[in-house]
Amino acid sequence: MLSTVAALVIPPVTPFELGTICEVFGIDRTEDGVPPIELRICGEKAGEPIRTSVGVDMVPSHGLDGLAGADLVAISATRAREFSDELLDAVRAAAAAGSTLLSVCSGAFVLGAAGLLDDRPCTTHWDNAQELAERHPRARIDPDVLFVDDGNLVTSAGTAAGIDACLHLVRRELGSAAVNLIARRMVVPPQRDGGQRQYIEQPVPVCRADGLAPVLDWVLEHLEVEHSVADLARRARMSERSFARRFVAETGTTPHKWLTLQRVLRAQRLLEDTDLGIDDIAGRCGFGSAALLRHHFRKVVGVAPADFRRTFAARNALAGS
Repeated sequence: MLSTVAALVIPPVTPFELGTICEVFGIDRTEDGVPPIELRICGEKAGEPIRTSVGVDMVPSHGLDGLAGADLVAISATRAREFSDELLDAVRAAAAAGSTLLSVCSGAFVLGAAGLLDDRPCTTHWDNAQELAERHPRARIDPDVLFVDDGNLVTSAGTAAGIDACLHLVRRELGSAAVNLIARRMVVPPQRDGGQRQYIEQPVPVCRADGLAPVLDWVLEHLEVEHSVADLARRARMSERSFARRFVAETGTTPHKWLTLQRVLRAQRLLEDTDLGIDDIAGRCGFGSAALLRHHFRKVVGVAPADFRRTFAARNALAGS
C-alpha cells in the first residue's frame, strides 16, 4: 500500500534529496498506469517558510499533523543535528501507527534522534557514517550499500541513492511495472548495481615512521612483480617475524592486505585513465590474471572492474570535455 507519502523537511533542507522524493512520489503518472499517490510536504508548521541549503526558502503545505495516516514518511536530508521534541514525537507516532519510514542521506539523523535506529540495520552517506555511529552507537550502520530495507524502516545513502531507495519502495509496494514506468520517465535505471564503496576514496595505510618507508616506496614502483614477506624482509634487512610485526605496527595492516590494496588502487587509476584491457591491467598491477584482479577488485571496491570503468571512465571523459 502506497497511496499517501508525507515528506518531512527540516531546515536547512538540501533541495536535491527532497527533489528525489518529489520526483518519484509527487508527479501524477496515472495516465501512464501508475496508481495515484498523494504527496504532502510537511514542516513543523504549515505555511512557515523553511530555508534550504542553497539559500532559497520553501513553504510546506502541511505541519507535523500531515505525517498522521501516511503510508510512507520520507525524511529528506538536512544539515541539522538537533531536533525539537514535537518533531521527534511526530516521527515516533507515525512509526507506531504503522507508517513505513524512509530517510534520504542525512535524514537518518532524525531517525536516530527518535530512537528508531537502535539495533536496526541502516545506512547513510558514507561521509556521515562515522558521525551517525558516534551519535547513535546502537545503530547497525552499513556504509557500503546504497540503501537498506528493514521492513518498515528504509534508509538510503547520499544524494542519488535516494532515488534508488524511492524506486525500490515503489517496486516493493506497487510492483515492477510501476517502477519501470517511473524510472523510464526519470531516465534512470530502475535498479542500480553495486554500493557506496565504488564512490569512496579508499583509505591507504601509510607508514607512521620512516623505518619501512624506503621498502614500501620500492614496492609501489614494482607492483607488477611478485612480492613475498621473505623477499621484503630481506630488503628491509630483518627477519620475517620482525618484519611482519614491524609492518603491522607502522601501517596498521598486514603486508598482504597492504599490497592487495595498493594493487587495487593502481587498477582503479588504470581503469579510469587508460583503455588497457583487463588482462593487461592485471599484469601491470601484479595480480597475474584477470580472474584474480576481478576477485580482489570486487572485494575492495564492491563492483566488477568493467562496471567501475563504465562509471568512472565516462565521468572523467565528461569532465575533460
